[in-house]
Amino acid sequence: MLTVAQITDLHICSDRDPANQARAEARLRQVLRAIMAARPRPAAIVASGDLVDAGEIEAYRALWRIFAEETDLPIYAAVGNHDHRENFIKASDWPPERLAGGFVQYAADLAEDLRLVVCDTLEQGHSGGGFCADRAGWLKQTLDEQPNRPTLVVLHHPPIASGIQWMDPRPDEPWIARLVAALDGQAQVRVVMCGHLHRAFTRALAGRTVTVAAATDIQLTLDLSPIDMTKPDGREILLAEPPGYALHMWDDGELTTHFCVAGPYPTAARYEHAFQKDQGRTGMTG
Repeated sequence: MLTVAQITDLHICSDRDPANQARAEARLRQVLRAIMAARPRPAAIVASGDLVDAGEIEAYRALWRIFAEETDLPIYAAVGNHDHRENFIKASDWPPERLAGGFVQYAADLAEDLRLVVCDTLEQGHSGGGFCADRAGWLKQTLDEQPNRPTLVVLHHPPIASGIQWMDPRPDEPWIARLVAALDGQAQVRVVMCGHLHRAFTRALAGRTVTVAAATDIQLTLDLSPIDMTKPDGREILLAEPPGYALHMWDDGELTTHFCVAGPYPTAARYEHAFQKDQGRTGMTG
């Protein structure tokens, strides 16, 4: 069994924004400590975009300092709409082999029988996703190279709707059509892992599973009521729910995703007696 942790929407700030800097850093550290305490320890961490809040070089340097202080696991990063591609590459000393066509996109081996393919959906200056013909062509070619190897695909923007209308893409957006075409016939893709929405949910896209992880930063309010984008109505849109992450478990050729909440919660029960399967909670005390 192998597990891979996914974190997303970290929104690390520079010291120009001290209040948000302190909040985002504290929440990220809380998540990283939970990941490092997981049993078994994950093989890697995927950071699926919006790594920093304003694309500043100083914020990227602060992010990598936090990573260095909290974890020794490999980090596989993607960029999101709050990121700045050139600043990320410069501040992160990003290796050339993890760039293709000027985009932050690459493939990596997680295990002998599991591959990671990271895509770049950043359209600089826009909050929505983008996936041009060049990026779609790269994804198709990369998947075609190993058609029989189970693969996890990562991108920041979900190509699916959550029901939170002000954040959802239109289903007819061209970038989504290009992504679907690139994934067509690629049976080795077991999941498409995303971020961006600051809330965990899943939905199918053209017959395959898409998972969206909660943010390490503040979460999006779950309000599924209709909204008029031209008329602010005072609704709550963000709230300080606990920071979250996803844990993807690869076991015997199957993928299971757990959505996790990080925090110093008290123990409710311990395994102190042998479980009796036909007697419910017999093996637990608390």
